[in-house]
Amino acid sequence: MAEKISAAQIIAAIKQTGIRFIVALPDRTTSEGILKPMLADPAFQVVQVCKEDEGLSICAGLHSAGHRSLMMMQYTGLLDSVNALRGVAMEGRNPVCMLVGLLGKEPGVPPAQSARYGLRIVEPVLDAMSVPHELLEESADAGKIVPAIDKAYRESAPVVLLVGTSPK
Repeated sequence: MAEKISAAQIIAAIKQTGIRFIVALPDRTTSEGILKPMLADPAFQVVQVCKEDEGLSICAGLHSAGHRSLMMMQYTGLLDSVNALRGVAMEGRNPVCMLVGLLGKEPGVPPAQSARYGLRIVEPVLDAMSVPHELLEESADAGKIVPAIDKAYRESAPVVLLVGTSPK
């Protein structure tokens, strides 16, 4: 089995993209290893929100003000905010970048093959919406982060980075 992606790798890659604003609704997959260190890191300004769709709009507003941001949430919140993703990011052509924790994902099992219904439908829903996405599980997957975020900003389109493990 390949080495798991670490929180330090994810945070370092996010810093490389010029993202300084983290809009977050804490989730059990990413909070401990990624969000808590970001809260303590002066390189980031963390904005905590109550609803995921609110966070997507804040990210779009930050982009309008000339800032790069990243929305952190759990996959259930992503599914809950599909309409905001459609309107704000896709139709509004805003580079809303999301780091989405896949709570309960089985190690080594692709999300589309998960025993959990909610996990199984995440990628097909994103595919149906033409939203690019990358799965982050192994150390080598850290190399997907910078190109995905840079592409989102270059094309004014959203991107979803799916975190399939709880990085430490």
